[in-house]
Amino acid sequence: MQHTRTWSDVYGSARALFEGRAGGHGWLVATPPELAAPLAAQLEHLDGKGRVALLVHDGLTPLLAALREERPRGVVVVAPQALSGGPAVTVPDHEVAGDALHYREGGAFPAWSGEDGLNAPQGECAAAGAVASLGLPVVVAAPEGVAQALTAWMDRTPHGR
Repeated sequence: MQHTRTWSDVYGSARALFEGRAGGHGWLVATPPELAAPLAAQLEHLDGKGRVALLVHDGLTPLLAALREERPRGVVVVAPQALSGGPAVTVPDHEVAGDALHYREGGAFPAWSGEDGLNAPQGECAAAGAVASLGLPVVVAAPEGVAQALTAWMDRTPHGR
C-alpha cells in the first residue's frame, strides 16, 4: 500500500493513511506510541485493496473519535502480545490536558473476542474493549504481526484483498 497522507488530529495523535488498489474496505490500525515504530514499513509492504488508517494514540478518546470518523470494516489493535479476547474493563475517569485541548476520559468497556479465531491467550486490553463498545470487529496483534493479521483478515473478507 502507498503512504498517501500524514497528519495530527485534534487530540495530538499521529495519523497516516495507506492506500492500496481500488475497491476493498477501510481498516484501522491503532497503536500506542511505544509500539508504533515498525508499523509504517509493514503497511507500505501490504498488498491489498482499500485503505488502512494508522492511528498512534495515547488514551481511548482519540481512538473512539477515529473509529467514529473512519468507520472501518475492522480494527487491528496493537499490543505487546497477540490476544484472542479479553474481559470487560473499567478505565478510571480522569482529565487529560493536552497543548490545546482538555478533556475527560474513562468508562466501562465490554468484554471482546478477536475476529481472527487466534489461538492466543486472553488478556485485558482497554483499546479492544473500546472498539467492541462501538460494535466493530477487532483483532489484537503484536507489532511484528500487524501485516500478517491484516492480510489474513482481508483474505477472509469478501472483496477484501
